[in-house]
Amino acid sequence: MSTLMDLPPVTECSVAGCSYNDHSHCHAAAITIAGHDGDAACATFIPLGVKGGLEKVVTHVGACQRQDCVHNSALECSAESVRVGAGHDLADCLTYTPR
Repeated sequence: MSTLMDLPPVTECSVAGCSYNDHSHCHAAAITIAGHDGDAACATFIPLGVKGGLEKVVTHVGACQRQDCVHNSALECSAESVRVGAGHDLADCLTYTPR
């Protein structure tokens, strides 16, 4: 990957209660995927009553800390796109696939 636009977009976020989400669209410029032990949580999830993010944005995966994911290449996500929703936690990367 060479630019921000080469990073995979977040095509869906179904997480209720996140300051960056408005019923299916994430308004963060980029998200970070973190987690542990087979879980890939959205570390950008912020459960506040204040809305955050940018008005018009295509959210991308800025970093992936899940080295055990088949899509992880040098801590960057190589998936074509990413979905975020309820999994082990309230906000998980649903595209996460263990090696």
